[in-house]
Amino acid sequence: MTETAPASPAAPAGPGAEPLPVVLAGARGHGRWHLANLCRLQHLGRVRLAGICELEPLTTEELAPFALLGDERPQQSADFGALLDSTGARAAVICTPIPTHTDLALTAASRGVHLLLEKPPAASWGAYARMADGVRRAGIACQVGFQSFGSHGVPAIQELVRAGVIGTLTGIGAAGAWVRDDAYFRRAPWSGRRRIGSTDVVDGVLTNPLAHAVATALELADRGTAESVLSVETELFRAHDIEADDTSCVRVTTTGGLPVTVAATLCAAQAGEPYVIVHGDRGRITFWYKQDRVLIQRAGHGPEESVHGRTDLLENLVDHLEHGTPLLVPPERTGAFMRVVEAVRTAPEPVALPADAWEVRHDAPGGGVRRTVHGIDGLVAAGAESLALFSELGVAWARSSEVAAS
Repeated sequence: MTETAPASPAAPAGPGAEPLPVVLAGARGHGRWHLANLCRLQHLGRVRLAGICELEPLTTEELAPFALLGDERPQQSADFGALLDSTGARAAVICTPIPTHTDLALTAASRGVHLLLEKPPAASWGAYARMADGVRRAGIACQVGFQSFGSHGVPAIQELVRAGVIGTLTGIGAAGAWVRDDAYFRRAPWSGRRRIGSTDVVDGVLTNPLAHAVATALELADRGTAESVLSVETELFRAHDIEADDTSCVRVTTTGGLPVTVAATLCAAQAGEPYVIVHGDRGRITFWYKQDRVLIQRAGHGPEESVHGRTDLLENLVDHLEHGTPLLVPPERTGAFMRVVEAVRTAPEPVALPADAWEVRHDAPGGGVRRTVHGIDGLVAAGAESLALFSELGVAWARSSEVAAS
C-alpha cells in the first residue's frame, strides 16, 4: 500500500516526443497504484504500457482504463525476461514481493532496461549490494520507489536547516501509527514474514509498510548513504501472531553523531498521518510526508505552515532519460535505509507482547478483526518527540535487554 499522495498533475509531452515503452511487473495489490499512474502518464503521452508481468493475466475489466485511451492492449506474460524482449521495453516498474526485487532488477539490467524499483529495494544488505552493483555495471538508470522523496517539501526543509532557521540540528524523529487488521497479514504468502525457508523477506513495520518514515527521516538528516551510518539500535515487538514485527522502533546514530529515531506501529487505536520532526536547538520542523505539509515552529515567531508540490518518480525517471534530469532516488540514496533493513533482519526475533499489552477489536475497516496495543499512539509520538526508544520511555513490556545494536 502506498504511503504517499499522488503527484501533482503534469503537462503533456511536447510534440514529437515518443512515449517510453514500459513493462509493469506486479499489477495487483500496490501494483494497482502503479497501473493507474501508468494510465495517467500514457494519457499525457509520456509512457506506453507495453507489457504486464503477472502470474495470472489481468482481466479486460482491470485493463478498462487503457481501453478508454484507444491504445493497443499491453502484452501479458508471467516470464519477465521474455516480456522485456518481446515488447522492446526501455523501462520497467517492479512492484513484486520483496524477495524477488534483486533478481528481477538484474534481469532488466542485463537487457539495458531502466528501472523504477519498489521499496524496500531488497530484503538484505547482500541482495541490495548485488542489485546496486549490477545496475551500475549495466549503466542503467534505477529509481527506488520512495515516493516521499519526490515531495518538494524535502528540499525546502533541507534548505531551511542549512539556513539555520531552527538553529543547530539536534536530531530527527519520526512517528507512524497505522491500523491494520488480521487480514492484512494474510494478504500474501510473504506477508508478516521474516523469512520463507532460507529466503529473507523482512516484512516488518519499519522495513515495508512504514519504510517511508525511516527513509525520509534519514534523507532529512542528509544522511541517506550507507557510509553515513555509525550504528543502528532496534527494538522489535509484535502483537499479532506473525513472524515479523508490527510495533517497533529504531535509532540510527550517524557518523556525525546525529540521532535519527523512528517509532512505528500497525496496532494503533486510531490511524494517524505519519510524520518526521526535524529538531533544532531554536525550533523544529514537522513534515507530514504523505500530505507534503510542512510546519515550522521556532522561538520568536508564530507557526508557519505550507503545502508543497510533488514530482512523480516514474515521471522523474522519464525526464532523466529524455533530458538528463537528476534522479530523485538512485540506489545510493537508500544505502542508510538498507543498513536499517539489515539491522532488523539480523536482530533477535521480534518479542511477542504479553496478552495484557493489547486487545482485540472488531472495528477494522470492512468489519475485520484487529489488535491494538494499549497506549501505543502516544508512545510512538513520544519516541519522535524525545528521540528515545520504547525501553527508554518506561513502558513495561519494552525492557532494555531487548535492545539489539549493530
